[in-house]
Amino acid sequence: MIEIDRVGQVYLTKTRDIWAIAEITTTVATGEFVSIVGPSGCGKSTLLNIIAGFIAPTAGVVRVAGVTVENGIPPNLGYIFQKDTVLPWYRVRDNIALGLRYRGTPEREIKDRVAALLALGHLDGFGDVYPHELSGGMRRRVALLMTLACRPTILLLDEPFGALDTHTKTLLHKELIEIWREMGQTVVLVTHNLDEAVTLSDRVLVLSAPPSRILLDHRVDMPHPRDVFTVRETPAFAHHFQTIWKVLGEQFRTGAVEDLAPARRGP
Repeated sequence: MIEIDRVGQVYLTKTRDIWAIAEITTTVATGEFVSIVGPSGCGKSTLLNIIAGFIAPTAGVVRVAGVTVENGIPPNLGYIFQKDTVLPWYRVRDNIALGLRYRGTPEREIKDRVAALLALGHLDGFGDVYPHELSGGMRRRVALLMTLACRPTILLLDEPFGALDTHTKTLLHKELIEIWREMGQTVVLVTHNLDEAVTLSDRVLVLSAPPSRILLDHRVDMPHPRDVFTVRETPAFAHHFQTIWKVLGEQFRTGAVEDLAPARRGP
């Protein structure tokens, strides 16, 4: 579904060119859940934005469903940002319906789809309340449902749960897994939380400090469905966590992210 082919990204300053991403090549299969982890500043969100078509890569190409991403956002792609994007002056059901109305979807279909999404997100009974009346976790659910309303086949998530407490985050992990298994999207998640990555993912990619490359492409072969409340207690979880941490922790230990010396003119 997603092909990342020798992608590199340079940021220009007044005194030098800095390669944030040196060269990354990987693929994400249809229906796969892949998480990207790495030290701060390694280009995780930049890579996600390149996949989404928000920015053009300096080198290489991204293909979605076989089509090169250029001059805009690929069709059937949804993006969840770090901060929720709900509109405070709209009720929950109106927020969820927003994208559908922009697309000219008939009102009967909007009503049915919003009702189904409220049930899917365990928000029955909250359709007529405003965002300020919801908890932070519930607002994150609304933001997710806003994106799901247009039925994306690809879902990109940029640290969507970072500001939440552990209990709320775990509940949302449970709901995200349920939604992913029911709707079958291809998911790419950027996160700083290795627990989160192992709990949710089929694969975890570890990026190096910039100019970043893939240091580890690790398959998390724990079967689905996963119980997010107990999976962390299993030997399999400990094995996957420790294997990934051995590589990721070394990046933190060496402090390599501090070195942003001028890079060469190509990846």
